[in-house]
Amino acid sequence: MIAAHTMVSCHRLLDIAELVEPDPRVQTVFTVAPDTFNAGVTGHLQRLGALVIPWQQAIRETFDLAVAAAHGGLHQLHAPVLLSAHGAGRARLVDPIGRGGLPATGPTVYGLDAPRLIRDGRVVASALALSHDNEREILARQCPDAVPLAVVAGDPCFDRLVASLAERVRYRQALRLSDRQKLVVVSSTWGEDGLFGGVPELLPMLMNQLPPDRFRVALLLHPAILGAHGRRQVSAWTRGCREAGMMLADSADDWRAYLAAADHLIGDRGSVTAYGAAIGLPVLRVPASRATRTGPGSPQALVLDAATRLDLTGPLQRQLLAVRPIDHRRVAAAITSRPGRSGYLLRQTMYRLMRLPESAGDQAAGPAVVAVPGSPVAVGS
Repeated sequence: MIAAHTMVSCHRLLDIAELVEPDPRVQTVFTVAPDTFNAGVTGHLQRLGALVIPWQQAIRETFDLAVAAAHGGLHQLHAPVLLSAHGAGRARLVDPIGRGGLPATGPTVYGLDAPRLIRDGRVVASALALSHDNEREILARQCPDAVPLAVVAGDPCFDRLVASLAERVRYRQALRLSDRQKLVVVSSTWGEDGLFGGVPELLPMLMNQLPPDRFRVALLLHPAILGAHGRRQVSAWTRGCREAGMMLADSADDWRAYLAAADHLIGDRGSVTAYGAAIGLPVLRVPASRATRTGPGSPQALVLDAATRLDLTGPLQRQLLAVRPIDHRRVAAAITSRPGRSGYLLRQTMYRLMRLPESAGDQAAGPAVVAVPGSPVAVGS
């Protein structure tokens, strides 16, 4: 069973589900787990043709395996749980809560902390998928009881992005880009320090300053933005830019296709910016509206540190063409310490938890490329 809390976690879980779905011994069902940002998940899964059961049914029945990429309600499931991250590693720092509800000392890395991993004195997950060896060290400090359950399995999202670079021409054709046009991807995470909410003047400036015969702009929004404001409102806010030629990626499109087709990336602290930097895209970083809290050494922290900062008072085209290069290999090495192997390692873990021998037909398969934008089987961002 795949327990999807949000659109973001849903997209990560679809990558993982595909590793076992072809096996005729395995029936995959989906459920939408309780979360503030779960709007749209049920409809998205139904459009993909997934078998979706209500959460109340999911917590009554017994399954051979449950896979999740967020934490809410997992203790209610009757199944061994494989818990994955839903972004580029686990980078967000949060203020922890100590015993008795009192503040604990120092920030912790979200998702590797005991309050989220332990319930009623035990670790909820049967296996905790980590993308990097460094996360095991953080886990040992923050939740030592979970260390024996940790599996360093790499990053399936990044592996598929890298595999999809070979399809760059096909993605550009699907987006109707000419050979002369450069694609500028603008990516925004959610929250007040995200690009969309923090720098609303940027999109109109881009559309006014970039010559349309040489540049196209595509906007990738974190699904939580659409969930918080509604698609109708976001469409209204972006109408002027869209009428001027900006593409607004649909939530059914796979954002990795846009990155594979891109020539420039303007982003913030979000995972998409880190993934783009890791494949070598020139990155302009928007100034944050407040202090951004990312773990030291995380991919996001590396990009925030090294990326050229966007100057809203200067000519944007000139800045795009003068971006300072980032060591993309260093960012990629911070995202995953098992590059290209996540499918194999996650599949191995899933079959172990299901107590099934692996299906021989899929063991040698490499990462799949992502669907072109507009495809009915695209899995979203």
